[in-house]
Parts: sequence; structure tokens; C-alpha cells
Amino acid sequence: MFIHPTTAARQARTDARGCPLSGATEPALQAYEAALTAFQTWRRGAEPLLDAALHEAPHFVMAHVLRAYLRVCSRDPRRVRAVAPLVAGLRRLPANAWEHGHIAALHAVLADDIESTKSCLGELLRVQPRDVLALQVAHAFDYLSGDLPRLQDRVAAVLPAWSPRLPGYGTVLAMHAFGLEESGDYPHATQAALAALHINPLDARAHHVMAHVHEMSARPAAGLQWMQERAAGWALGTTVATHCHWHLALYHLTLGRPDRALAAHDQHIRGNGSCEVSDLIDASALLWRVELAGADAGPRWAGLSAAWAAHIDDAFCSFNDIHAMLAFVGARDWPHAQRLEDRLLRSAAQTTRHGQTTRLLGLNACRALMAYGRGEHDSVVRLLSRLPASAHRLGGSHAQRDVLQLTLQRSLERTGDLRRRRTASRDQRLARPWPSVGIGAPVAP
Repeated sequence: MFIHPTTAARQARTDARGCPLSGATEPALQAYEAALTAFQTWRRGAEPLLDAALHEAPHFVMAHVLRAYLRVCSRDPRRVRAVAPLVAGLRRLPANAWEHGHIAALHAVLADDIESTKSCLGELLRVQPRDVLALQVAHAFDYLSGDLPRLQDRVAAVLPAWSPRLPGYGTVLAMHAFGLEESGDYPHATQAALAALHINPLDARAHHVMAHVHEMSARPAAGLQWMQERAAGWALGTTVATHCHWHLALYHLTLGRPDRALAAHDQHIRGNGSCEVSDLIDASALLWRVELAGADAGPRWAGLSAAWAAHIDDAFCSFNDIHAMLAFVGARDWPHAQRLEDRLLRSAAQTTRHGQTTRLLGLNACRALMAYGRGEHDSVVRLLSRLPASAHRLGGSHAQRDVLQLTLQRSLERTGDLRRRRTASRDQRLARPWPSVGIGAPVAP
């Protein structure tokens, strides 16, 4: 049972928003707040700040919790599972009822029960809508699980409890802006993102929203100008720099500059040979789009395929599986493509979360990509067009999921079926939610 924050405040130290804390000292609390700010605004440096907080106060429960959250908000199962000892150690700390809500959320993550994670965090927010850490983590899992209604509604529900005087208000506005953008409300998304940037011009999260707004409203030149003029806010010392460069590369592609898109890939996305799953996703998505645009990604595919090979047996995330398959097909690495298909067939027979998304979406989407690589465009159209309307449950953003809609469009063009081509041309982009014609729509025999 949760205790009310005003009661907890008399029993223990509280954070800057009134959430009760156990085991904190004033110096540790200052380091924790700085780490939380870095996490909120997607800037690097949270880990050493937590080191300092825990050196000062080893039993500071929420510092341990924040450290765990830094690692579990990820598409990399190795990163998530490595948190298990840390979470187990939380049982030995004298946590209050509030903190036990966060600990329960972490246990649900490790049990691969994302819905229970979101439920735990939602209960915390129901009682204390100023728990910005619960809000941020719930928002992250709404995004990762493709929960579009909650992505917008969860943040909107707590906004009345916030004001500009509260630390973290800019981050709440930036999260609200992203939910608005994903719902297709670009004017209000822009308004909220600009308000967040007025509070903190270095809020990389808000700059990322603006990258999406320009992409989804088909204003690539304006997007390039915006992002390039404000690079100090997102490109230096942030956790989202690579992904923002991906957005710039998409602008170049839209403007007919595949050479510049590939230069962005070589310099910023794969320049350091990163094997972070998020970076591999960006690289796969970009190179596939380059080739859909008629350019040649060349030998870049081989190294990317090799990097993805280590994740074939992850059985963790259909969004990852699709991007791994993009790399295998792009490299014409059919042995690895076949291994991934075999792995998905085994997953589809299981009752796990991955098994459910594989049956619903992942297996047919990956088979469609294999068919595309073999030039079997009728099969591509059949497989992708019959994905269900809930295909947004793959997770990610509309801009990311566009890769399937764009692939469908290219296959429609290559089938020579003029009637279907004219139909699909009415909505070449991924709609909000997915279009009634295209992904999730029936195909005439």
C-alpha cells in the first residue's frame, strides 16, 4: 500500500518534487538530482554522479533504483538482464512503501512483464503525479511497447500537477511534446517542445521532438536548418546524438542527397563501429532507405550484418528482429537471415511477450523483407498488407516504422499492378495510426 507523499515527507528526506527518500544525505541528494536531470534531458554523466551519491550514502534506495532504470530502458536484453543483481540487492535496503513501488516495477521488467511494469509506475503516478522518474520510465516503456494512447495520455494526465517552478517541468513538457507528435498534432507538439527548450536550451529530448516534427510534416530543409543551428543542444554530450544524426540523414534522403545520407552514416552512425543495439537499428534503417531510394550502400552492409549476428537468438524484441533482418537481407547474408527466421519460428510457438509479437507481427514482417531481397514483390505485398492494424505495437516511432510502409510501396511499384499502385500512392507514409490502405489493409486478390 502506498503512503501519501505529505506523510512521507515528515518521515524521511524528500526529493525536489516531494517524493520520499530513504537513506539519503544532503550531499548524496544533490548528486542524485544532478543524475536525474541528466537522465531526463538525455545527457551523459548520470552514472558518475550516482557513483558519488552512493559513495556518500550507500543505502540511498532511489539512487540504486535510478541506476537500474538507466540500464533497463533499453532494447538490449544483455543490458536489461545484467541489472538482476542490482535489483536483488534492493531487497536488503530499508525502503519505504513508495520506493517498493519502484522496486516492484523493476522486478516486472526482469520478469519480461512490461504491462505490469507500466501498471506499477502508473499507480505511483496516480498517487504522486510529480514523480518524474516514474513518469519518464513509464513513458519510455510506452514507446518501447508501441502503446500510442498511453504515450500521449499518461503525460497529459499529470500536467495539471506541474508548474514551471518545479525541477523537471521542462522534461515533462518534452515528453508531452513527443506524445503529441506521435498522435499527429504537430502544431501543439512544436509549442510544447519550444516551451521545454525555453526552460533548458540543452534539453536533447526536446530537440529530438523537433526532429520528428520536421520529418513527419515533410519539411526536410527546415529540419536540417533547425538541427544544424542548434547542434550544441543535441550533438554534444548526449545519449541521442547518433539518432539525431539519423534524422539529419533522412532529411538528406528526402532532398535527393543519398551521398550525404551515407556520409552521415559513415561519420556519425557507424563511424566508431558501435555495436549498441540502438545504433545498429539506426544504421539498418538508414541503409535500407538509401537503397529504397535507388542508391547503393555497398560494402557497409557486411559489417552491419556481422554486428547483428550476435543478436539472432536474443528472442527479446520484434523491432530488433526486423532491423536485424534488414541488415541480413541488405548484405545478402542468407545464412544469417535463415537462422533468424528459424529462431522466430521457435519463438512464435511460445507464450512469451516476444512470442506474442512474433506471431502477430515479427515473423511475417521479416519474411516480407526476405522476399523483398529475393525480388518476390507479390509476396512482400501479401505479407505486409496483411499485418494487423495493431502493427504499431512493434514499438518505436512513426518515423522508424515507416521503413515497412516504404518497402511495401516499392514492392507495389514493382509488381506492375497499376490499380494497387494508384491506391497506395494516396498514402505513401505511415499514417497515425497505420493507414487503412497499405500496412494492415486487405489486398485484393
